[in-house]
Formats: sequence, C-alpha cells, structure tokens
Amino acid sequence: MIKKPILVVVSGPSGVGKTTIIKAVLAKRRDIIFSVSCTTRPKRPGEVHGKDYFFITEKEFQKMVKNNEFLEWAHVHGYLYGTPRRFIDEAFSNNKSVLLDIDVQGAMKVMETFEDGVFIFIAPPSIEALEERLKKRKTEDEEKIRKRLEDALWELKNIDKFQYLIINEDLDEAIHSLDSIITAESIKVRRLEEDVKRYEEEVLKNG
Repeated sequence: MIKKPILVVVSGPSGVGKTTIIKAVLAKRRDIIFSVSCTTRPKRPGEVHGKDYFFITEKEFQKMVKNNEFLEWAHVHGYLYGTPRRFIDEAFSNNKSVLLDIDVQGAMKVMETFEDGVFIFIAPPSIEALEERLKKRKTEDEEKIRKRLEDALWELKNIDKFQYLIINEDLDEAIHSLDSIITAESIKVRRLEEDVKRYEEEVLKNG
C-alpha cells in the first residue's frame, strides 16, 4: 500500500519518559523516522550530537530563526529548542513519516500549520511521580527541578489540545500505546486514498 506520510508529534512534561518510549517504538518500526531538534542547552551524559539533538550555540540558533529554517522554536527551561524544517520536507518528499519529540509550546505551534498531524501527550501518573523521576535523572539542581515542575503544571492544563493521551505509569503499556496509535493513524482511509480507489475499482470490476 502507498501510505500518505504523517507527522507524529509527541509531547509532555520534561522527565515524563518521552525519550525512552520513543526509542523503543522507533526500534520496532521502519515506516517512521525521528526528527532531530536543535538546542542551545548543554549535552547530558550519553547524548550524541546529531542523534539526540543538534547542540548549537545561541548565535547559530538565532541565525536559523532569521533564515526561517525552523518549523517551530521556543524558549524552554532557559534554553532554545527548534525543529529544522528541511528534514521534514525531505522525509515527506521520500514518502517517510516523521516523529517529533518537542515541548508543549512547540507542539501547539505545529498544530497551527499541520492540521493533519497526530498529536500525542505523554503524562506522568502524578506530579509526585514526575518529581521523583526528575530527581533520579540527577541532571538538574533543586531550583531547576522546581522550575520544571512549575512548567509541568501549565503543560498538563493543555492536554485537551491533543488528540491522544498516554499516562506513563507502566512503561511497556505506554510503548504499546504509542506504537498502536501510529499504526492506527497510518491505515486511516483518508491516508490511503490511492489504494482505496484502486480497491474499489477492482471490487466493482469483479463484482
């Protein structure tokens, strides 16, 4: 079947487990690729430039903003994050679906330009559980954790803007949910117009 490529946007509070869930789903699928975002924040231990993020300077980021090279960009937790437009354009031209892992601000900006996108919110089972996960990461001090929790409360108030909600209480279940959503969206009739038309012609011809 010739599937129309889709843009899948996964969002939610920092520390909710988006990266772990996404990596597990991408390891199982060959029909969707990950869009690497740009950021001005420092690399965390184990992160790889060009794979997890493009780690660039603020000057480089502002130049890309000026040249309109981002699909969306935002200030998040004191740093700049943006989604390069060219990557998505090239993937779509090659009939490849794309998955974005971006903050809630960015997701809502993408909603304005990609009406046919699939928007998924991943939430923690509770604020207390989120705080515990942030502390376990050991990548931020107490002040930064407090700021992330404040931001999370605002982000959680915007769940109703999204099409799907996954509560990450059980990791395996969350991975299965994201994988199932992508599969269901990719086989919607409106995304398979050419195949549906051909199928109908065959049925009518042989009926």
